[in-house]
Amino acid sequence: MPDEEPSLNISSLLTLAVVSFFVIRWFLKRDGDAGEGSGRSRARGNVVDPAQVEQISQMFPQLSTRDIMWDLQRNGGNAAATTERILTGRGLETAPPSFQPQVAIPRASPPVTQAASTSATSKPEDQDLISRYNLNAKVASEGAETSQSSSQSGWSQNKEERQRILQKRRDDMILAARKRMEQKVRESG
Repeated sequence: MPDEEPSLNISSLLTLAVVSFFVIRWFLKRDGDAGEGSGRSRARGNVVDPAQVEQISQMFPQLSTRDIMWDLQRNGGNAAATTERILTGRGLETAPPSFQPQVAIPRASPPVTQAASTSATSKPEDQDLISRYNLNAKVASEGAETSQSSSQSGWSQNKEERQRILQKRRDDMILAARKRMEQKVRESG
């Protein structure tokens, strides 16, 4: 009997099959996650990332966000595939009426919320066009010179001259809008 060769029995075959199954599954899952970016779309049940929807809608404002969400959900959250489909001219399919988009709600940590509230209080200062473009002196002079220099028309070959003319037009537009708003406030008040 010592000359007998070792044979494979059923228990060793089953053990080999189970171990092979788990090893192959581990390798395939790892490769699938690398291909999908972070692989979160499968785990979340095709929940659409609002940052991706916002990014695509900023690039293509003519598209509805519902159609963008529908396409992102269909292709597993791949924003590059959606963008490529739009750029090649194929367009996006219209979302069916039964489509109810699941949007991931971003988690806001307390420090981020505090920073957002402080930036919100400083925004009114940034939104004032008069102070942003240093037009306080022109507001004080009531724009007497704006009507005089607006007679220049045409396009200059000099880059600095074009820039000066465009800045002048911008300033004139801001001051004219301010005058209209002040007139509206006087009429309503």
